[in-house]
Amino acid sequence: MRQFELTTPASVEAATAEPATYLAGGTTLVDLMKLDVLTPQRVQDINELPLRGLDAADGLRIGALERMSDVAAHPGVYPMISRALLLSASQQLRNMASIGGNLLQRTRCTYFRDVAMPCNKREPGSGCPALDGANRMHAVLGTSDSCLATHASDVAVVFTALDAEVRLLSSEGARTVPLAEFYRLPGDTPDVENDLRPGELITEVVVPRLDWAANSTYVKVRDRQSYEFALCSAAVALDVRDGRIADARVAVGGVATVPWRLHAVEEALRGAPATEESFEHAAAAAGEGARTRGANGFKPALLKRTVIRALLELTEGNR
Repeated sequence: MRQFELTTPASVEAATAEPATYLAGGTTLVDLMKLDVLTPQRVQDINELPLRGLDAADGLRIGALERMSDVAAHPGVYPMISRALLLSASQQLRNMASIGGNLLQRTRCTYFRDVAMPCNKREPGSGCPALDGANRMHAVLGTSDSCLATHASDVAVVFTALDAEVRLLSSEGARTVPLAEFYRLPGDTPDVENDLRPGELITEVVVPRLDWAANSTYVKVRDRQSYEFALCSAAVALDVRDGRIADARVAVGGVATVPWRLHAVEEALRGAPATEESFEHAAAAAGEGARTRGANGFKPALLKRTVIRALLELTEGNR
């Protein structure tokens, strides 16, 4: 790790007065600094700023500095949020990691994390070895010829399914951005991962009220049962009435460069009977647009089965 200056701002205004690297839980930032992937000269510890709190009175408002473990345990959060957080990391990491930091965590692509290797995310224009290299964990949706790296956050997938927004604050003022528009596809600029501007902080996450999201789940398929990133995951909420699906929300992770909403699957589910046959039909649209490379060729089929598994889990007592 290289030498850097650490400061503790006394207010949000002080923290956003000029661009800096912000430290919350540090579970991603410190790792990448140790690897020399990130080498900030100035780091601000923002843990004392008033960016906490969870209000579930009408929808959800979650402060950016709320710890993952506290949000997962809160009785007001939807099951899919709690489950995604509990499946995200070890208990020790969940006690440290913040919600805002989790949304901003960097990819686990081994080429990105190895400074001896070229990587377009780390050094624009240097190349992407994953195109023809070790790419079993990599994305099949939203990829480009510049990058195949998957987005690492579990809870970002859930928030995307729930139409969540992020509140952002800088010295220029406040703004609100839908999470689905916050993340950027790699295209020719994979180093630009989101819409966060220099000197800008995530202050809170806002999830609109959706009462039927009480019937929701998050399914995560991975190589081992604990402390592992997703090969594929599915966040699903269903509104089932009289044996038919009135509405649905479906988003997936582990297979795309950003949290990926499956609008075509949702549309196929609406009005259909809550049966395995209907789920099979709807999930057939899950892999639309997928591009496989070498070792990740299994992911489109795994994606469909993961979506079906989540749908079956939510309707097992209703069929």
